[in-house]
Amino acid sequence: MHLFHPLAFAVFAVSVAAAQAPEGGALLVVTKQSHALAIVDGRTLQKIAAIPIGDDPHEVVVGPDQRTAYVTNYADASLTTIQRVDLVEHKQLEPISIAPLRGAHGLWLHGTTLWFTAGGSNAIAALDTNTGRVTMVLGTGQDNTHMLWVSGDGNRMVASNAGSGTMSILVRDPRPVAQNGATSGWRHTLVPVGMGAEGFAVSPDEQTLWAGNQDGTISVIDLAQAKVTETFDAGVVGANRIKFTLDGRRVLVTTHAGKDLVVLDAVTHAVVKRIPIEERGASGIQIAPDGKRAFIACPRDHVVAVVDLQKLERVATIEAGREPDGMTWWQGLGAG
Repeated sequence: MHLFHPLAFAVFAVSVAAAQAPEGGALLVVTKQSHALAIVDGRTLQKIAAIPIGDDPHEVVVGPDQRTAYVTNYADASLTTIQRVDLVEHKQLEPISIAPLRGAHGLWLHGTTLWFTAGGSNAIAALDTNTGRVTMVLGTGQDNTHMLWVSGDGNRMVASNAGSGTMSILVRDPRPVAQNGATSGWRHTLVPVGMGAEGFAVSPDEQTLWAGNQDGTISVIDLAQAKVTETFDAGVVGANRIKFTLDGRRVLVTTHAGKDLVVLDAVTHAVVKRIPIEERGASGIQIAPDGKRAFIACPRDHVVAVVDLQKLERVATIEAGREPDGMTWWQGLGAG
């Protein structure tokens, strides 16, 4: 594994001087066609910076220092870098090479470990954010391992395998676990769901997982049992991303095939409301830390829609850049 590439980059022009996050926090938005990470003031919803992040960026998380953002570079699971950004100085840093792994996509930070999926290598890997080195690789044996979740205690992981129609559930086990002649310390269970299942969400109590299938159904998985307990038709053909509200009462679903954000009841699974977003579908979902607003990336219309989660209405539009996709929230230095 390589460490950081010794490359220098020009920084995009920004409208304000480099600073810490705005007082109310900031929404970070990956804009794929702009090849930039937009920093959006969480109160005014105005873009305050656009920082270059390399080819075909997809997902973003904020590192343990609350200053560095990590962005995956994908390109049909062919690229071998994770980009780093200094959020305070508004500048691109040297990228991290994950070679020979390919196609970093889903990201999840646990402590100082950055877990990521490598779709081109059918794997999940761990990156030490202190050293920039990949410290563990866990093969899934499945096609296009894509999105990722890690439990609060770090002892359970879930990844979607979009090309195989399965979910990988990995549980930490102190006993040696043989995998291709090596020991991983993780036990891997494959749970079949629907084909094309990519986006998924875990309930706030970490008991239940919802996976969106391309045919419009949603598979509900009991995480403790690692099995599907129900598959129901939610009318979300082309489901892309799923997110529980912070109180766990509702579930938000975006699709590439419809113009609405679909809001479901987490208990009854009934459609609460279909909120018109954009004509050409939506993808990434991010919920503000206070749980009052959801931000919906609409990549084909090049906007981020803002939804009031109490009124269940679209209330604003953010011009973050071309083809917005992955998003996260940045509270600023000292927030960790």
